[in-house]
Formats: sequence, C-alpha cells, structure tokens
Amino acid sequence: MTDEGLSRRRLLGVSGTAAVAGVMAGAGGAYAVSRGEDAAAAGAPSSTTSGALALDAAIPFRGEHQAGIVTPAQDRLHFVALDVVTKDREQLRQLLEDWTRAAERMTAGAEAAPGGLVGGGPNRAPEDTGEAYGLPASGLTITIGYGPSLFDDRFGLAAKRPAALQDLPAFTGDQLDPRRTGGDLCIQACANDPQVAVHAVRNLVRLGFGVVAVRWSQLGFGRTSSTSTAQATPRNMFGFKDGTNNVKAEEPESLAQHVWVADADDTGGGAWMAGGSYLVARRIRMHIEVWDRTSLQEQEDVIGRDKKEGAPLGATKEFDTLDFAKKGPDGAPSIPMTAHVRLAHESQLGGIRILRRGYNFTDGSDGVGHLDAGLFFIAYMRDPAKQFVPMQRALAKADGLNEYIEHNGSAVFACPPGLKDGEHWGQALFA
Repeated sequence: MTDEGLSRRRLLGVSGTAAVAGVMAGAGGAYAVSRGEDAAAAGAPSSTTSGALALDAAIPFRGEHQAGIVTPAQDRLHFVALDVVTKDREQLRQLLEDWTRAAERMTAGAEAAPGGLVGGGPNRAPEDTGEAYGLPASGLTITIGYGPSLFDDRFGLAAKRPAALQDLPAFTGDQLDPRRTGGDLCIQACANDPQVAVHAVRNLVRLGFGVVAVRWSQLGFGRTSSTSTAQATPRNMFGFKDGTNNVKAEEPESLAQHVWVADADDTGGGAWMAGGSYLVARRIRMHIEVWDRTSLQEQEDVIGRDKKEGAPLGATKEFDTLDFAKKGPDGAPSIPMTAHVRLAHESQLGGIRILRRGYNFTDGSDGVGHLDAGLFFIAYMRDPAKQFVPMQRALAKADGLNEYIEHNGSAVFACPPGLKDGEHWGQALFA
C-alpha cells in the first residue's frame, strides 16, 4: 500500500502510547482506537505537500507537560468554561477519567469512543457526534484547567487548592460581563481545522451531561502569538504584529523561569501542580470602527511599533532591540511613554514575562452596527499574582491602547502537568 493510500487517521503518531495497530495506553488499561474509513473515501481532500501533512499530523497527548501550551500555536481555537452542576465527588472524578480517554482518542484523529459514529446500533445515541469523521487529527490539542471555584466545599478539594490559584483582582477600566467570566473547569481545544476543534469540545461537553454545564465559550481564529521560532509573527485585528517577543518553545530556561510551576513553588496542597502552568484568559473587545478612523501615526504611537514591518519605533526590523532611551527628531522618546510595547516589556516590569497564546475573534455585531471583535487573550505563567497582575495593572493605568479596547471577560485556571501512561486527568487531584 502506498503512503497516499493509507489514511492519516490510521497513522496516529502518539509517542509511547499508540502504535499503527491502534492500541493506546490509558487510565486503567489499554484504550483500543477504532479508525474511520480512509479519509479520501470519506470525502476529505488528500494532502500533497509536506506543509499540509504537518498541519494534519497528530500531536502526542501524553508527556511531561500538557499539549497546547508550548505546542506551536495552531490556527483555530474553541475554548469553553464550565460549571460543575453535580454535587457528587465520584461523578466528577469519573468524568475527568472519561474525558481523558476521549481526548486522547480525538487528538489521535479517532472517534471519541470506539465505533462512536454508528457502532452502538440504531436504537442508541451515537457516542461520537460525527462532524470530524474522516478528517485528519489536524494538530488537535486539548488542554484542561481547574478554576478557583472548584476548590470550594462541594468536593472536598479545598486542601488541594494551590496557593497561586486565586481570582484575579479588579483592574482599572474592566467592564467584565459575569456571563463571560469565571468557571470551575476549562477546556482549550486548538487545531488547524475549526471543525476538529469544535468537535472536540462538543463531545467532551456531551460526555459531561448532568455533571457539568457550559458557563461561556469562545471561538478563535488566526493565532495572535507565535509559540515557536519556526512560526512567523501573526497580526491581530488592529493589523499589527502581535507577540514578537513572546516566550518560545525553544527556550527551555525561560519556560522553566516563567511558565512551568516548580516543585518548590507550593509546599502545601498544590504540590500536584509541579510541571503545570496557570492560564489567564481575557476577552478583549477592540473598538474596530474607532481604530480604523485613526491616523497611522497615532496607531503606531499607541502600539510602539511600525505597522508594516513590526519594527520598534526608531528601528527598522521586527526583532531589533527596543530602545526606550532613543529620542526622535522632536526630542521626545521614539517609543512613547504610553506605548503598549513599552509598558508590557519585561525591562519595565522587573523581568516579568508570560507565554501568550491568544486568538482573534469576531462574534457578529453588537446590534448597533459595530463589530463585536477583538483579541481572546490567553497566557500561561508560573504565578498569575506575580506575573499577570502587575503587568495588567501597569497597562490599565497608562496604556494608550485602553482608548480602543475593553476587557469584558476574564478567568484564571490551574492547568495540571502532563500525563504519564496509565494516568488520567484528576488523578492527582482526587488522590
């Protein structure tokens, strides 16, 4: 059989947990993975270039850290925050185990359950919703997180709450909508095909019926940050390159310093978070129409970079060093004192850095003819109180960008470390 004749869904590529024969190690034993028909037979277009094959490939589900954090950022996002509606501790624990099984299968390009499309017969509801059947894995990653509210008195988890997992304080200018804020759990699904990402969240939510309910969700397109040096810097909805100086996957020392929770970070109940990271999500609506009528010079002064190349003002190339002491012809700083890049730069924040992983969004209009669009900001860090909070306070106080944006959604979650063979989500939490 030629390479073209073998469905990519049959080549799972899950390191240490899957073979071409289709057996995946999982919680409590082996997870048998059923494949769909050949992708071509199912109507999926064949990929003929190495780039397309790379975008279609499966990403290992298990490892030291959860996938979807330093994984090269995919093009599409489906993010959901959920409330736990059961009061039964065992139901929640079992759901996290079931989610692990289904997530591992879907990231490999398989159905959420063996024979999930039609294998249950005509008299049962299918165990897979089917919209991704025949599609490749598309680089799908599924990342889970636990919100501060999960550690109340409902499930006996208060003693397991990490010290760093605290609700974010109020920031100047926040216009938070409670319907877009908080959550007991979160699921971040990223993929290079929007249907694959939506399918993943849909099926996990379906599995959680009666145990969890959706609190809010967000679709994203067009990543706004690069998490790998192999990726070009993308642009946000204001047309500027975003995340030029982001922490990258190829910087292990920076990741250890700024992103991954260390063994010594929490000597109490949150010791299970070592190797994990904290996720901060902020829904930032951009006032597109106002921005679009603003002069180019004003736009560049607000951001602190030129719009075409992404170079710091006063420099010529995107990755030139930001020189905050440099003066322009008028004697004023080339990069204004209220420029976004100045206020957010590590040199102005005592060395603070975070790993950005945001996405653009467009959610129609607001009913008066204005786009409801902007940035769904996602960032990973070692301690939100020491990293995100001082950064956001500095921005909220003086950032010239505040005139053009509003923060109307917010949440923070503890994302546990990756799973070894045989482990499942929640195992350390409920131990």
